[in-house]
Amino acid sequence: MTAPILRRLSDLRTLTTQWRRQGEAIGVVPTMGALHQGHLSLVEAAKGDCDRVIVTIFVNPKQFNNPEDLANYPRAEHEDAQKLLPFGVDAIYVPDPEEIYPQGFATTVSVAGLTNVMEGEFRPGHFDGVATVVAKLFLQTQADRAYFGEKDYQQLMVVRRMARDLDIPVQVVGCPTMREASGLAMSSRNLRLSPEGLEVAAHKHRIMQNLAQALKNGDTFGPLATQAETQLLAAGFAQVEYIQLRCAETLDPLTHATRPARLFAAAWADGVRLIDNIPV
Repeated sequence: MTAPILRRLSDLRTLTTQWRRQGEAIGVVPTMGALHQGHLSLVEAAKGDCDRVIVTIFVNPKQFNNPEDLANYPRAEHEDAQKLLPFGVDAIYVPDPEEIYPQGFATTVSVAGLTNVMEGEFRPGHFDGVATVVAKLFLQTQADRAYFGEKDYQQLMVVRRMARDLDIPVQVVGCPTMREASGLAMSSRNLRLSPEGLEVAAHKHRIMQNLAQALKNGDTFGPLATQAETQLLAAGFAQVEYIQLRCAETLDPLTHATRPARLFAAAWADGVRLIDNIPV
């Protein structure tokens, strides 16, 4: 049976209030649509943990600092609903913009520290938009658990800090990055890549894996990062915004992988900005 598509908060609350009265655990998978196997793995995890599952689809204008990126972001609501059909989710929440940002909306949620580096440096205001919309979705869905992919690892950490700092009673669950056979991290933005662009993009994961292996062998990060950037450009990437090694728990920069770390990279291929990270 197709899950109901809800566009109004009042309709969503009718369901969630009933579920809560019945003592059922609610899971939410926040998305911007254009669902792929990575999203569906989050839905599967939520279904395994929770009595009820809500998938939200909202292309959030406040987290785009590039109007062209917002305009080009893929939208496929009908196809998304079909992809969710086998999972038996209980509701698909596709809020009208005024349900998220009503007239006169004047509040921004900002998380300091974690948002000043990497994505925060290259996309000013991005994480304010993420924290604001996710806080609203947590409160609107009244979820007990929320599921996010580790592909957006910095975002995952920001959301966890936001929920903790604001005492929002939701458990934020991180799930492993899903990848194409080539190693490319699954992303809705991959839909915008040409066949040639997909071929170029596939090199990034291999280069990052080689860098991670050298770090495990005790090598220093700085020279490795320079080498990896040269390799990415040689593989056809037009621009490398950053390659960074950071503590997996604090995002502090590291020069050696002497404690649990993540290797992060952002680069442009075929006019599309692609991010990825892997554990070290």
